[in-house]
Amino acid sequence: MMSLAESRPEFRFSPEALEDHFAVLSEKVFQTATKWPHFELLLKDVRHLAAQTPGGARVVSMERGLLYGGCSLIAPFFQDHDFVSLDCSPASADDRGAYNSVMVEDPRFLFVPTTHRGDIDRTGLETAGADLVLVPNLVHHVADQASLFAEFARLVKPGGKVYVFEPLLRELHQIPDDYLRWTPFGMARALENAGLQPAPPALTGGPFEAIAYCWAQALEYLPDDKRAEMSAWFYDTHMSELMAWDAVCDENKVRSHTAFPVAFSILAEKM
Repeated sequence: MMSLAESRPEFRFSPEALEDHFAVLSEKVFQTATKWPHFELLLKDVRHLAAQTPGGARVVSMERGLLYGGCSLIAPFFQDHDFVSLDCSPASADDRGAYNSVMVEDPRFLFVPTTHRGDIDRTGLETAGADLVLVPNLVHHVADQASLFAEFARLVKPGGKVYVFEPLLRELHQIPDDYLRWTPFGMARALENAGLQPAPPALTGGPFEAIAYCWAQALEYLPDDKRAEMSAWFYDTHMSELMAWDAVCDENKVRSHTAFPVAFSILAEKM
């Protein structure tokens, strides 16, 4: 097994540089103002976890770094930790390469290379070596779910935690490596079955954000000339209108026991 400490890259950034990096993630990678508002939850959670996790703690992040040229998007926030980023891109991703690298072609982006690449059931990392395992927006891209959840439990120490962020509403993307959508209740059960104790999930988004999300995706299906016209129609008025409704209309008035989140995050502890 590879020691986490042996594979940790060294990096150090100023608070100002970290703010700039956060801005790039918001504006260009996750596009929270225009396409994917639900990723604000992920970015908020990552910064909170970085601040709350003791310095020097071992943090393992499972990402798809190949898409962005072989880097970890969240590594800079964990510069005070023993940070290891595992590129979990499947073999089929090699053919497409770093097709999202244009999103990080910004001088403000802090490029920290991924530590190494490995299969989800053969990560090569030591057992019970991590204080925190981060799984940001990855679970639905893994075919072998049983191996994935077993690896969470194997990597984390007793008393350590696993953080998962997942969408509920997404188009089929990164085809063919898109396999399922968990509900927060199903995710909690899967974590429990792996020997982890989940806290109540954090939900984000509602029905009007879901409409906005679908409109943003639908615009990409229009011909170029029509897309420009309809994008102006949507973003000049309707995006902000829908998000304003979403902020205040957060309860179904007709059916109880009903909700319409767009994404969720969940933190689980190994007992």
